[in-house]
Amino acid sequence: MRTPLHALAEHGQSAWVDYLSRRFIRDGDLARLVERGLAGVTSNPTIFQGAIAEGDFYDDQLRDLLAAESDPKEVFLAIAREDIRAACDTLREVFDHDQDNLGGWVSLEVDPNLANDTRATIAEVSRLHQMIDRPNLFVKIPGTLAGLPAIEESIARGIPVNVTLLFSLERHRAAGKAYLRGLRRLRDNGGDLRSVASVASFFVSRVDTEADRRLDAIGGHDELKGTLAIANAKLAYQSYKELFSGPEWEELAAAGATPQRCLWASTSTKNPQYRDVRYVEELIGPQTVNTMTRETLDDFQDHGHVADTLEQGVDEARGRLDRFAAVGVDYDDVTAVLEREGVDKFAASFQQLFDEITHKREQLIRS
Repeated sequence: MRTPLHALAEHGQSAWVDYLSRRFIRDGDLARLVERGLAGVTSNPTIFQGAIAEGDFYDDQLRDLLAAESDPKEVFLAIAREDIRAACDTLREVFDHDQDNLGGWVSLEVDPNLANDTRATIAEVSRLHQMIDRPNLFVKIPGTLAGLPAIEESIARGIPVNVTLLFSLERHRAAGKAYLRGLRRLRDNGGDLRSVASVASFFVSRVDTEADRRLDAIGGHDELKGTLAIANAKLAYQSYKELFSGPEWEELAAAGATPQRCLWASTSTKNPQYRDVRYVEELIGPQTVNTMTRETLDDFQDHGHVADTLEQGVDEARGRLDRFAAVGVDYDDVTAVLEREGVDKFAASFQQLFDEITHKREQLIRS
């Protein structure tokens, strides 16, 4: 049966879901979505926190783990290891048969509290890579200034990387250059470039949320509302095409390298006045990924429209950034604020996760 997700694939875009829990895997929901065209999974601490809190599904494992381990982070990683491995195994056939290196991946996030510590991030990436021990694992590294050398080093060590929390065109380009440096080092050291891959998770809807807030503060200019995020993403795709082309790239590609594809993240619509699947429908194009929340995925399967939209209106997108500058919205400040808030929000989610594990421990002791 042809589904909207299959239609996306026909247009060159890989559909992933930003959702993972043990129930999702064991009840067969993940496998059924894979049959309908789903090609990847991303996870984050908020998702794990909700999965642990939602009932008693993890209680037996938690009881065993907490009997021997008091550090909630180590308890979480033991839980995550089982779920991430199971998801990787469910998607392994997709991974093995995907010639473009866009399908079959599962992402696990580095502790965001390390986002500004390069050495600690590198060590944590290696640890997670070894812990999961699956070829179709992406380790998520924040695209902060401290994260850039960690991206390069991890790729040079042969570890696939999902660069997350990218908001600005400048930082997106820097992440691509870090990936290229890592590929060159891996090649020069005799490594197999076919063993690594990377995606650049470029966040979308949050850009409109922040830009619209600033437009409201200025007053007027309603015609600009809800337009910056999509323009920003379309320009990021143009930057991707420039970075991964030309003789130097072709030399790496001939050795087995694949480009660092754009992954559209934060594609759920925050403003109820906007169409609920607009950040999917308006960013469809070849060699890209769209990672959706479970709700957005269901909405798109229900009423999404598929067409090649990513390269429509590129000149208009360039002019759009100039128009925001002209009315007093500072693009660089918007993206800098979003990066800081993104790191803080992810760190807060980790803390909520650890608090939930501690709360569960107290519940299990009393029961």
